[in-house]
Amino acid sequence: MEILVILIPLALALGSAGLIAFLWSLRSGQYDDLDGAAWRAIADDEPPQQQAPTSASASSQS
Repeated sequence: MEILVILIPLALALGSAGLIAFLWSLRSGQYDDLDGAAWRAIADDEPPQQQAPTSASASSQS
């Protein structure tokens, strides 16, 4: 039972730290644009480029 003297304050301290971190993230705008990051991950930035044949493959064909 004496371990509860350590565990209860430790649990309260960790819970408070988590709550403070969550409130900080709300105030700093971490949850403002939830869809933007998802669309940026799948959006194509530039079209794929066709590679020109290299000189090694062109010379092997002759």
